Amino acid sequence: MLDLFTIFTKGGIVLWYFQGTALSLTPAVNSLVKTVLLQERGGMDVFNHESLKLQFKLDNEFELIFVVVYQKILQLAYLDKLMEQVQLAFRDKYKNRLTNSTPLNPSMYSEFGDVFKNILFSLEEADRQSRQKPREMKHWNGTKKKENVTKPFNGKPQEEEEEEIGEEINGIEDVQEETGGREEGENGIDATSSLSSSSGSLPNSDKIRKIIASKTKKSSSTKTTSKKTVKPSNGKPKTKEARQWMVGGSKGDTKALDYSGGAPPTTNGVNHDEEKDLSLKGSMIGQLQPVDQDTPKESGGGGVFSLFKSITAGRVITAESIGPVMEKMKEHLITKNVAIEIADKLCSSVTGKLDGKTIGTFSGIQSVVKSSVEEALVQILSPKVRIDVLQDALKAKEAGRPFVVTFCGVNGVGKSTNLAKICFWLLENGLRVLIAACDTFRSGAVEQLKTHTCRLSSLHPPEREGGPPRVLLFERGYGKDAASICMEAVNFARQQRYDVVLVDTAGRMQDNEPLMVSLAKLIRVNSPDLVLFVGEALVGNEAVDQLVKFNRALIDFADSSDQNPRSIDGIVLTKFDTIDDKVGAAISMTYTTGQPIVFVGTGQTYQDLRTLNVQAVVAALLK
Repeated sequence: MLDLFTIFTKGGIVLWYFQGTALSLTPAVNSLVKTVLLQERGGMDVFNHESLKLQFKLDNEFELIFVVVYQKILQLAYLDKLMEQVQLAFRDKYKNRLTNSTPLNPSMYSEFGDVFKNILFSLEEADRQSRQKPREMKHWNGTKKKENVTKPFNGKPQEEEEEEIGEEINGIEDVQEETGGREEGENGIDATSSLSSSSGSLPNSDKIRKIIASKTKKSSSTKTTSKKTVKPSNGKPKTKEARQWMVGGSKGDTKALDYSGGAPPTTNGVNHDEEKDLSLKGSMIGQLQPVDQDTPKESGGGGVFSLFKSITAGRVITAESIGPVMEKMKEHLITKNVAIEIADKLCSSVTGKLDGKTIGTFSGIQSVVKSSVEEALVQILSPKVRIDVLQDALKAKEAGRPFVVTFCGVNGVGKSTNLAKICFWLLENGLRVLIAACDTFRSGAVEQLKTHTCRLSSLHPPEREGGPPRVLLFERGYGKDAASICMEAVNFARQQRYDVVLVDTAGRMQDNEPLMVSLAKLIRVNSPDLVLFVGEALVGNEAVDQLVKFNRALIDFADSSDQNPRSIDGIVLTKFDTIDDKVGAAISMTYTTGQPIVFVGTGQTYQDLRTLNVQAVVAALLK
């Protein structure tokens, strides 16, 4: 039933394997190593590859990896026991060889096949017998449901509860004697008779107290006091004055901000806003600078790693010893805006890497854990593929074709604003840019791009008077097919020799199927060079849901004949200046897709565009 069981070192040397099929399973194992083990995704329980499932287990003491491969359609309940027993058997049998410094030779472990077959046969036989054995129904007395039903409300033993109930009943009789007989309610129901239920069981003591209170409470008239109204000394009613807020401004600000009477104030014939924009010119030539993030100073065991002081010093780290502390680490990451699912997988991956690791002194525990967590975070944030928009655009220009970039994302994340920032950066580096207004859904989307194009044109006018503009907006109004407009824009850019086409698409929620179909059509028809997902740095769990569903929609609605459908190539992280050190969205997004963060938006001006500083983000997460 198993297709493959293999044991290999972390260096890639295969020590032993058992193969139950003639098919080549090397691509599946290589995909596991490349996608999971090398990208710090050890928290994943099962890895899927086409029609196969792969499950793995790490042995950190001997630097071994145990991998089992089987078909997706199979339900094998004994896999965990199989991997655990095989690991223990392999360690016990070859402990001396594994600890030896001699080169590892696969032929030295060939006799392990008999041990493996015995373990596999016993587990399969036990699983077969458990399925054939009829399931016995549980008796009511042996279930937890009965305990919950019969358990007293106040958690006291039944005997003690009955004694208290008897005392309460005696108390009621004493009250009746003092009041001269039976106390009856509004409907003439006797107090003691109301205590007895038809089922014959005694009521709860709290219920008895309520009955006593309702039966013995004497009616009393409530006295109302009239409020005295205080009149002012001058005889006129006092009126409340409007509160003046510190940030509310003054009446004088109204005149300064009122532009309805004419154009905004100018200096030497130049508008203040235009003058502010002109000061940005020439500030973004060359590659973008990494995002600024305050790196915490090194303190002796301070920060989140002070949690690990509670770990008892030992020679070997176990999952049980660091489990409670890793739970605190997970909570810490969640407070930094890392999605819950991602934080759980990340901590599970680090725990798996540390389980069984041999260390020295107490200080070694803290340093080993710190280096493992930092290594995992850096590995996740580091780009798996190279995306250099400027260099790729220059290469496309040399080839005589436009470089096409498509922006997509949910509503209100800043697609148009950050598109304008990227356009400004490209103009600063001597490229001609065409902006394609493919958001034909939102009112005002075209006008917003017109405003940006006008400002960018004033910053980067044509190279010669009367020459073609450096930046141009291509638009066809509203209500048109976005894919057709994008195709026309790319053809226009090729004819007019524009170097880059930036495609602005409509914001859409990840569950809006008609708009997702439209986006997939635009990408399928035009095949852009780069598909960028624009997301906010403010979101946590929502970022994972958005990315997964955008990726899934692009794949599901792609051409059925396409073997490798397009998906998201990179991420633009916006509003990074509003989150302080809660930078967890960067981890969530890159972990979900495995794609890099290409641009980071850090403000409201055209020059507020940066690249991701991996070390600074990791330091902010762990301080």
